[in-house]
Amino acid sequence: MCRFLFSSVGNHDPRKRACPRCSKRMIMKWGLVMLSNHKLQVTLGEIKEISRVDFALYSDKGKLLASTYQIEEDMEEAIQLFADSMAESQMLSGCHFFKVMIEGELEYILLAHAGGEEAYMVGRLAVCQIRNMVSAYQEQFDRNSFMQNVVLGNMLVVDMYNKAKKLHIEAAERVVFVIEVSGEKDGAVMETIRNLFAASPRDFVTEVDEKSVILVKDVRDISSDEELEKLAKMLVDNLQAEALVKIRAGYGNRVELLPDIARSYQEARMALEVGRIFYVENQTISYSRLGIGRLIYQIPANLCEMFLREVFGGKIPDIFDEETTVTINKFFENNLNISETARQLYVHRNTLVYRLERIQRILGLDIRTFEDAMLFKIALMVIAHMNYQKSLIMRHKKEENEKRKDI
Repeated sequence: MCRFLFSSVGNHDPRKRACPRCSKRMIMKWGLVMLSNHKLQVTLGEIKEISRVDFALYSDKGKLLASTYQIEEDMEEAIQLFADSMAESQMLSGCHFFKVMIEGELEYILLAHAGGEEAYMVGRLAVCQIRNMVSAYQEQFDRNSFMQNVVLGNMLVVDMYNKAKKLHIEAAERVVFVIEVSGEKDGAVMETIRNLFAASPRDFVTEVDEKSVILVKDVRDISSDEELEKLAKMLVDNLQAEALVKIRAGYGNRVELLPDIARSYQEARMALEVGRIFYVENQTISYSRLGIGRLIYQIPANLCEMFLREVFGGKIPDIFDEETTVTINKFFENNLNISETARQLYVHRNTLVYRLERIQRILGLDIRTFEDAMLFKIALMVIAHMNYQKSLIMRHKKEENEKRKDI
């Protein structure tokens, strides 16, 4: 075993743990993981349909990955003997055995369940097909791995452009989408997004954490912000229908230069964060439309506290029961229109006026006037921001305490 392999404790990315001599091999292995057993099964099925020859595909360790027929006998010993031999193909147990070599390394053992010269030739063609398919997936994996490093800002600008040239990644207008999954993310989310954009080699799908998937979308064919919003909503709707998970999508501004992709990614993450505080009901959030929420999000806590003291005095009044909250929100939605708000709340106009006067007596703000309404709306957003920050601190302390208990 390579002495470098486990030198970095807690690092779960094999590409970073391998020594320089092993790194290429480790990356290739990761690329093969992307080639699912389902795709291998489909490929063997298509070859059988054309050739009328049954096939079985095993890993280099003898594990069955895909098959077009029912295998009754244990082939592990025969496969291991063939894998250890010098032969590239061999006739054993009534089957043609073939080695599938990728960059000089044994990756698969293919069995053609038939004898004769014709089965041998079909088996050789099947080996070429599998090898070419792996190479195509490996190239796509290299491109996605490169884009992952670009998104995280892990590359020097000179190295970035040199690598992009080798991978045939051209300059283009792009937008980064961050698709956040509520709860545990599974492979269905990643697979669904890849399938949605499989037809476009100009798009990249990758991931950098356990909660989200990143889509770097070429938007040269998308001219307006409205079309971008439609794309984000399409993503959310498809994922919720196909993967059966709750999804939120945030996206950044358009960028043209490769180094600026990292900025669009940070904007997308901020859009999700700000949306989590101020726009909870929105499933898609654009950085360019965060409005005053983006401004409040960046105000330091001490200034937020100072502002609230100016508005409410020493203590924030506790009047936000369900009825009051619904009344205030509906009043703001209707642009301070008392008659329309009363109609939508199914209450008499005088009842609504009484409620608003009660709020004025408690808060000292008459939200029927534009200036006080604006002040109160901003104060509500500041309160939401501070409560969110406090919840993050409490969650962090809880996680720290759990870690100490585990130790």
